[in-house]
Amino acid sequence: MTNITLAIDDKLLKQVRSFAKRNGTTVNGLVRQKLVDVIRQEEVMEDARLGLLELIENSTGRLPKNYRFDREKLYESPALSGHKRVDLRGRRKTG
Repeated sequence: MTNITLAIDDKLLKQVRSFAKRNGTTVNGLVRQKLVDVIRQEEVMEDARLGLLELIENSTGRLPKNYRFDREKLYESPALSGHKRVDLRGRRKTG
């Protein structure tokens, strides 16, 4: 295992040491775990991104080339007939 040097404010270090002690660990342990968490989160995000790209590539659903989104038409849809929405000023509208 490699050692690194970390510059940290004295007040923050005191707070971190206190936190570590209350939680049964060390400053080193906290830093190590945080770094593991950061890398793990990055890996999860990359897996999700690759999954979405795969879905895009393999999707058989296609919109016509001249498709135009029409919010009013969407809200007239039977699937959303009971849906209530809020306009930009926050007043409730019924679909």
